[in-house]
Amino acid sequence: MKKNSILLMAAIAASLVSCGGGGGRPTFGDNEYPVVTVGTQSAASQATYPASIKGVQDVQISPKVGGFITQINVKEGQTVSAGQTLFVIDNATYQAQVRQMQAAVNTAQAACNTAKLSYENSLKLFESKVIGDFELQSATNSYESAKASLAQAQASLASAKETLSFCYVKSPASGVVGTLPFKVGALVNTASALTTVSNISSMEVYFSMSEKDALAMSKDGNGLTSIPAVQLQLADGTIYAHEGKVTKMSGVIDAATGTVQLIAIFPNPEKLLKSGGSGAIIIPHSNASAIVIPQSCVMEVQNKKFVYVLGKDNKVQYTEIQVAPQNDGMNYVVTGGLKVGDKYVTNGITKLSDKMEIVPITPERYQQKIDEQAKEMTAGEIVGAMKK
Repeated sequence: MKKNSILLMAAIAASLVSCGGGGGRPTFGDNEYPVVTVGTQSAASQATYPASIKGVQDVQISPKVGGFITQINVKEGQTVSAGQTLFVIDNATYQAQVRQMQAAVNTAQAACNTAKLSYENSLKLFESKVIGDFELQSATNSYESAKASLAQAQASLASAKETLSFCYVKSPASGVVGTLPFKVGALVNTASALTTVSNISSMEVYFSMSEKDALAMSKDGNGLTSIPAVQLQLADGTIYAHEGKVTKMSGVIDAATGTVQLIAIFPNPEKLLKSGGSGAIIIPHSNASAIVIPQSCVMEVQNKKFVYVLGKDNKVQYTEIQVAPQNDGMNYVVTGGLKVGDKYVTNGITKLSDKMEIVPITPERYQQKIDEQAKEMTAGEIVGAMKK
């Protein structure tokens, strides 16, 4: 029975306290309101920005020659190394060109060998004064022409071999294979994107913040080094296990949006993050000398926030304040409108009006009067208080 009485008294006190917040205050028979002096305390907050996730290196794979796909040597999501063959393009025509160029090289080589023998023989005859300068020069020119023809044939062979190598589409970097939109037998050309290889050992997370926020981070002179380690909230609402670091900030403000783009790097050892994914960057912020006030003592009118500040003549002044955009749902971090040493009313604010004179009391005395009033209430008053 005693326990039930205690619970009932607690419920009555809670009801009276709630009346003293946004819905009024208990009736004390006088004009007493609880007042608190503004001080500072440590406050932690965080800012959240929508983000997109990309691999550190996303390489689009396209063939250098057109033709039908004859082989696909990888699967979607497979990890590949640099130089690994991903696709094979029909290369019968290019192989024939290589054989043709090889035959041309063989012919040119034989002609060059013959011209060399002729030149060497003419040189001996010239030294023996059997032939004159004209015959020697003719042999020399024939040999030089044969060597030039051989070099041209060899260059054509090298070009044909290189074109043939283009039929074997290789990965230019290590990473993970993306989607495979084409199947074996599909006709592709140099404009066709066969797949994407993404290096996802670490991920770049792109996000944008307002010019105001960017300036606030840069004013200390340390630039990006002043930004603490950031967290990544995934699409399912969970927090990624590894912290990231902001490494890049655009030097240009987007005129259309008034924002600055930043990039944070996150390690990805478990390969959980995928290129093209989305999430939200969370940047923590701590303030050792913040002004923190309860939300219950703040009135909001047309997206503006107001408190009642106590003047020296015990008259309250309806004062607009500015608060940080992030909060914990119970308190505001005040960024303007209040300073250390100011006094503000914490309860019963809906009963106040601008320039109204009050009797300031401490929150402890306010709670004491609530408890005293609860003890003096009649049964009917108790029921009425519980219904409010």
